[in-house]
Amino acid sequence: MGSSSSSSSSSSSSILLLLCVSLFSFILITHQLQPSQTQVLLQLRKQLEYPKSMDVWDKYSRDICHSPSSPQLTISCEENSITELKVMGDKSRKVSEFDGFAIPNQTLSEAFFIDSFVTTLSRLTNLRVLSLVSMGIWGSLPDKIHRLYSLELLDLSSNFLFGSIPPKISTMGRLRTLTLDGNFFNGTVPEWFDSLSKLTFLSLRENKLKGRFPSSICRIKKLTVLALSQNKVSGKLPDMDSLTNLHVLGLWDNQLDSELPVLPKGLVTVLLSKNSFSGEIPQQFDELVQLQHLDLSFNFLQGTPPAALFSLPNISYLNLASNQLSGSLPYHLTCGSVLGFVDISTNRLTGGLPSCLTSDNRLVKFGGNCLSVDPQHQHLETYCKEVHKKSSSKDIGVLIAVIGGVGIVMILLAYGFLVLYRRYCQQRASEQQLVPKALPENSASGFSSEILANARFISQTAKLGTQALPACRLFSLEELKEATNNFDQSAFIGEGSMGKLYKGKMENGTYVAIRCLALFKRYSIRNLKLRLDLLSKLRHPHLVCLLGHCIDTGEQDDYNVHRVFLVYEYVPKGNFRTHLSVDSQEKGLIWSDRLAVLIVVAKAVQFLHTGMIPGFFNNRLKTNNILVDEHQIAKLSDYGLSIITEEIEKNEAKGEGQKWQITKLQDDVYSFGFILLEALVGPSVSGRGEARLLNEMASLGGQDGRKRIIDPIVLTTCSEESLSVVISITNKCISPESMSRPSFEDVLWNLQYAAQVQATVDGEQK
Repeated sequence: MGSSSSSSSSSSSSILLLLCVSLFSFILITHQLQPSQTQVLLQLRKQLEYPKSMDVWDKYSRDICHSPSSPQLTISCEENSITELKVMGDKSRKVSEFDGFAIPNQTLSEAFFIDSFVTTLSRLTNLRVLSLVSMGIWGSLPDKIHRLYSLELLDLSSNFLFGSIPPKISTMGRLRTLTLDGNFFNGTVPEWFDSLSKLTFLSLRENKLKGRFPSSICRIKKLTVLALSQNKVSGKLPDMDSLTNLHVLGLWDNQLDSELPVLPKGLVTVLLSKNSFSGEIPQQFDELVQLQHLDLSFNFLQGTPPAALFSLPNISYLNLASNQLSGSLPYHLTCGSVLGFVDISTNRLTGGLPSCLTSDNRLVKFGGNCLSVDPQHQHLETYCKEVHKKSSSKDIGVLIAVIGGVGIVMILLAYGFLVLYRRYCQQRASEQQLVPKALPENSASGFSSEILANARFISQTAKLGTQALPACRLFSLEELKEATNNFDQSAFIGEGSMGKLYKGKMENGTYVAIRCLALFKRYSIRNLKLRLDLLSKLRHPHLVCLLGHCIDTGEQDDYNVHRVFLVYEYVPKGNFRTHLSVDSQEKGLIWSDRLAVLIVVAKAVQFLHTGMIPGFFNNRLKTNNILVDEHQIAKLSDYGLSIITEEIEKNEAKGEGQKWQITKLQDDVYSFGFILLEALVGPSVSGRGEARLLNEMASLGGQDGRKRIIDPIVLTTCSEESLSVVISITNKCISPESMSRPSFEDVLWNLQYAAQVQATVDGEQK
């Protein structure tokens, strides 16, 4: 009986132990990352160029979720997926100045591409918290960030992001915290923030955001923190009393120039210094009973500050310095019990200093007024009173002077207009019958002389990776003649709608390509030089480098034409189209190589669109204009020429292909769609039956249609999924309805996805 009882007890213990082991194993299994999630993390680590904070993953490569957390790295997992990723880098936002540009010296290298990075991030579909601070991330944040639809917190502070804040963020309905501090965003503050109904924390400090303060922000009912300090936000600040949950309002160091608005009563911190606020401090500020920190310094506020400000029950910091406040503070002014700092210096205050401001338990600054205390650091009382009198009389005088001045100016302008009209109009009318009319300086392209002169890169990060490229310079006509043996036929390469092209050899032995353009004198020489200077600023690893230019201002046969010579680097290995053909000296490119070319060209085009203000469109996108250098690197040529030609390529096709010709060359997405089509079917797309081929594009969804149309090299070297992705985006690009075409960003994302899929398949087959 005892033996049986012992055996039963032993059996129960074994079962209990087995259950515990099974439960523990189950817990481990349920918290172990999916292999795909681990691969995403390792890919992110590679794209971020192996930050030190991620070195700990080397020890936990099989179970990254259980790696120890630190201030530099935190990762959380739930149900085999990553839900939280926080990384703090060591790449500060310090920049150096060179030639008028701010050059980030702590960015990731030129190999980093933010589109690919965000594409990788978007595979973490269950991510709720993402914080990547001081990582050196640079580029224009792509709209595809919205694919992280589960995000509740997004923090990309202290990086080098530029351009506009992506509009698609407005669709991230779960977002509660958005922090983009310390970047180079330079668009306007978006109007769509109110679509983020759960947003409680919005911080865009220390950027270059401009434009008017969006009133839509006042409709974000749950907002508790709003920080837009150190930007260039201008105009009127609307009443904000509807933001009943707002505790922190930080708008200091902007260009706001209205009167102070009505503020919500629950505010704890208000930072409005270094703006241009005017008028008096509203009496409504007496109701801010939760207020602890108020800074209104360095504005143009007038009048006597409300006495109740000093006695607010929770106020501890009050800064009213460097305004135009006047009048006298009451001697029996009451100060709040926790008020520890007061600055009323550099105003126009008179009278004595109230007794509560002389207390030893608080710091008070009051120099630069006309107070009766500490005369060594005060102005004479007449100074403050005279200023007040002058300002009052000056307002009336200015008004009278302005009215009188406007009247005189209008009379003079009217008289001058009549004189000029009589003297020149009839003469100009007769001249216009003989001489073609020149276009105005701010011609149809939208590039005014002012824009041309002030055009700048959104960020110097746009030049990263191009430091080795030579600076653009002016060439003399004699240099170019010597390089081409006076433009001898032996140096002639080809001719197209954009002029003749010659191969030249410079004195130092460097080979160049020289494009000769004959341009109607629609611009002055100055305006033409501005346009060429803007074109010369384009530097990208996948753009054929413009080395310089020459404007022939000598005697010419046609007095109405400028001769312009553009000098480019010479790219020796032919164009993309020849590398697609099996008839070329080398076998046609396989699918993965074609994708690689398409992606780098798409990157170059996206740079042309977004890397400069204003962007460059109508970039003559053709396979013939994609060149391959001796290192098998693809580069786009003939880009940006619309800025000086403003000519749209004419339809030169005849017969069957006439309807197929690109009639909207200004749409780079549409043009790029035909590059994709040619990459799919081979160079025959440009030679025969283009209309018929487009009609058959619909059949590419089936295997029979693909076998009939797709280039055999592609069919034998591609995966089905990769090919389907490219076919789909090609169909969208060449849609006859422009509104149906994808953004260039979407085109690039699809190509990168197709390349990733293909790389995975190729890796499995090795």
